[in-house]
Amino acid sequence: MSAIIHNIGIDCRDTYALAGFWAQVFDCPRQPDDLPGDPEAMLLPPGGPEVLFLAVPEGKAVKNRLHLDLEPADRTRDEEVARLLGIGATQVADCRRPDGSGWVVLADPEGNEFCVLRSAAERAGATAATAAMADAAG
Repeated sequence: MSAIIHNIGIDCRDTYALAGFWAQVFDCPRQPDDLPGDPEAMLLPPGGPEVLFLAVPEGKAVKNRLHLDLEPADRTRDEEVARLLGIGATQVADCRRPDGSGWVVLADPEGNEFCVLRSAAERAGATAATAAMADAAG
């Protein structure tokens, strides 16, 4: 027997505000009965586990021990990074490489780090380009 992820919990100070940020990231609504000041808030992202925001008294002090890696579904990594910066994320590190691989580390409004990877289409395009170069050289 194995286990499945039921939800991912994120400690935060303002559950309603942080759930609002992540609702925009995942393009899904907050739970309708979640209100400002509630000790918890919940999101149900399409295709993923529930994301539970839990109020804690302390702020974030050190690097996350667990973080999310996001893959854009319908845009490039760079377009997704720009969108997320526009809704309130901050850039922590840029780990993109000249060949297009790599990722960008962002933080949500409470400082929780997460990464944005290349989309599946970008990865497939890079693989096809590498194969074409190999065929031309061969």
